[in-house]
Amino acid sequence: MQNLEAGDPATLAEKLAEHFRDVHGRDPRGVYTAPGRVNLIGEHVDYNGGLCLPMALPHSTYAAIDRRDDDRVTVVSAQEPDAFDGRVGSLGPDTIDGWAAYAAGVLWAMREDGWDLPGVDVVVDGHVPLGAGLSSSAALECSVALAAADLVGADLSDHETLRRLVRACMRAESEVAGAPTGGMDQTISVLAEDASALLLDCRDWSTRLVGWDPRSADLDLLVVDTKASHSLGDGGYGARRADCERAAEILGVELLRDVDDQSAALDQLHDDQLRRRVRHVFSEIDRVRRAVEQLEADDYSGLGATFVASHESLRDDYEVSCSELDAVVEVSLKHGALGARMTGGGFGGSAIVLVGSDEAPAVRRAVEAAYDDRGWDAPAFLLAPPSPGARRLL
Repeated sequence: MQNLEAGDPATLAEKLAEHFRDVHGRDPRGVYTAPGRVNLIGEHVDYNGGLCLPMALPHSTYAAIDRRDDDRVTVVSAQEPDAFDGRVGSLGPDTIDGWAAYAAGVLWAMREDGWDLPGVDVVVDGHVPLGAGLSSSAALECSVALAAADLVGADLSDHETLRRLVRACMRAESEVAGAPTGGMDQTISVLAEDASALLLDCRDWSTRLVGWDPRSADLDLLVVDTKASHSLGDGGYGARRADCERAAEILGVELLRDVDDQSAALDQLHDDQLRRRVRHVFSEIDRVRRAVEQLEADDYSGLGATFVASHESLRDDYEVSCSELDAVVEVSLKHGALGARMTGGGFGGSAIVLVGSDEAPAVRRAVEAAYDDRGWDAPAFLLAPPSPGARRLL
């Protein structure tokens, strides 16, 4: 059984500082971390101005940084063989390829927003599973953004400063990396707090912490990495977003969240595909509201049922699930889980399972057996206690 461990943040920070010294022959100015995330509920509604309920994982990306005496920017990864080397004034959407677009692209976006950044050396180390739909890209972006902001003396306790960094990370992912995400991932990575989920209103970007400590109720939130290929840049995500933008135009609103009479709006959409996409958005936003109420009432059975309804909508109306995700949900429910659903953009990635701590091992074994029966590569598992957001470690 493959368990994906987060590692100890202090130990990983010290190890990265040592790596930085090995590469550059001097100490870093600081080491920073930003987490990946799972979204409890509220999928594919962020770019429609909807409501999301994400939480941070203990699995994070780490960034070590120091100022240079010239205008060069170098970015080295502990996981990738190819380093990035450029000029701070030459960074832009057409100048950075591959994984480095998520890191160096943040520096470009910050400069576009008025940050006076010098040349820098950055070394990163990622511990968010790649391709699992757990927002490894946002973790990379946000760790670099926090490091760069602190390097030039920003107040990292200031809420508006943090929101500026979120916006820069969103712009880097959309304009440099070419993945038009909605902003939920970066927001939770920066603003998360321990033992909480974050209710995010993507119309005005307001947030509210919602207490969430499954262990206090003898529950686990189990994340299952299906090992099915997941990519936001392969067209499926962009096509769904384009469907929503087209529907909003037909309905005469800027965002689908702005629709007042949802029943009339659905009747107005004569294209069956658009109607199903919009039906998911409307119903998913309602499910987020219900999930918050259930969390605040400690109604975990109700929350589990809301998870299942979300998965069915994503599978049938939004069509972003896959055989592996469906199998994890089905098998988990048969073996005692209170609820389960795909999480993230879909087309692969991960599922979350709300299950009693005593029943979690049986769910894991059943999912593994189902994979083996189907001849699929073995899944991986991680436990997801709600964890703190981006911060400086050294």
